[in-house]
Amino acid sequence: MKTALNYIDGIWCPASAERTGVCINPATGEPAAQYVNATLPEIEAAIAGARYCFESSTWSSQPKLRSDVLRLFADRLEARKDEIVDALVELNGKLRREAEGEVLAGISELRYYAGLARNLFGRVLEIEPQIYSMIEREAIGVAAIIVPWNAPVTLLVRSLAPALAAGCAVVIKAAHQTALVHAMMVECLVQDTRLPCGLVQSFVEDGADGAKLLCAHVEVDVISFTGSTQVGKLIAGSTSKNLTRLSLELGGKAPAIVLPDASIADAVRGIVPGACVMAGQMCTAISRVLVHESIAEGFKAALVEGLRQIRVGPGQLPTSSMGALIDRRNQQRLLDEVQSARETCEVLLAGTVPQDLPRAGAFITPSLIATQDLQSHFVQDEIFGPVITLETFSDDENALTRANATRYGLASSIWTNDFKRARQIARRLKFGNVWINAHNRLFAEVETGGYRESGLGRLHGVDGLSDFLETKHVYMPCA
Repeated sequence: MKTALNYIDGIWCPASAERTGVCINPATGEPAAQYVNATLPEIEAAIAGARYCFESSTWSSQPKLRSDVLRLFADRLEARKDEIVDALVELNGKLRREAEGEVLAGISELRYYAGLARNLFGRVLEIEPQIYSMIEREAIGVAAIIVPWNAPVTLLVRSLAPALAAGCAVVIKAAHQTALVHAMMVECLVQDTRLPCGLVQSFVEDGADGAKLLCAHVEVDVISFTGSTQVGKLIAGSTSKNLTRLSLELGGKAPAIVLPDASIADAVRGIVPGACVMAGQMCTAISRVLVHESIAEGFKAALVEGLRQIRVGPGQLPTSSMGALIDRRNQQRLLDEVQSARETCEVLLAGTVPQDLPRAGAFITPSLIATQDLQSHFVQDEIFGPVITLETFSDDENALTRANATRYGLASSIWTNDFKRARQIARRLKFGNVWINAHNRLFAEVETGGYRESGLGRLHGVDGLSDFLETKHVYMPCA
């Protein structure tokens, strides 16, 4: 099996048998790759190396070089696309088309930030005659990027690309489940011999000690983290001593609001894949469906049938329409969730383990749970899997009250043929992303992020650079 190594100070650290872990293929339950857990001294060295490189190299003052490095990174990633897609399907369990879309999105994002790297402008004001104030944007310093397993290509690139474009040095903590995919990505980047030694550091761990070290370390200037709100709060607490800047994309509880004039068939056709993308293991995936009571019965029947049609299977099979969960532990967790729902909710469709698939695979079919209780665990908490709630509303005010009734505010969608009405509702939704007659439409050029407990800062777009830049005022009298 291939082994994912740690990349510290320009060297792929040798493998160590006592620190080697195994990556499991979620579709088969069989070993698929290996990774080496980094030691705390190695992580300390990575942070120190990144700091030294940032302070001593000219990387932060070479925008053309940064642009070209990102451009060629995209080219090398494109050249290895099929290999990385195969590894992503094998280690994550997602569909091949999902994996291919993820890698292509990463390539697009790298090329986008390659262009922005050459366009980091400040401004100059003549405050009084011959007295100038110059506003400069400069790299913040050392950026720590903590990458989860559910989209290890996209969720790495959307932080790494703006960090490098801004001129930062980076230390990356990769998820152990998809460590080999991450190592392939790093290989595509560090092949460029123009990168200063120490600019890019990368390590893997299956615990949290290294992540805690990053969050508490005085030499780390910004933490970019994608993951649960619970862990995001722990990070915020651990970084408070140093007032480390945070870029956090956290949990979600995305509602899809179906207005009474919507086409039921079109809405179901969009909501089902919006809920089942990556087996529901995506923070922007639809987890709540709010439908107007006048069309509720017809919509409910159509949604149940649409979810029944989902064919769960291995990601590499073209017949599969939803892949595996990340592991068997999460499979059992979701089965328990659905069983517990019977006590307080109406289970319209109960997720089960398909009997025609490998027993060791982490497969489960979608579930649909009906409830009107806004305090229900299934409404308030992120389940992170293909478990969807169905709620009804009486009018637009009631829809807004229900949609906004959770502490999450990451993504939402509205399904209607009345675009004026949709725009009015969108304005009052407390979510960082609102899609109309669509869901999960994400672009390199367009900022995304959450309200309330769904995070801090924005990723993608021009604003995606902001968390990695400082603003400096230089006063200069020339009289």
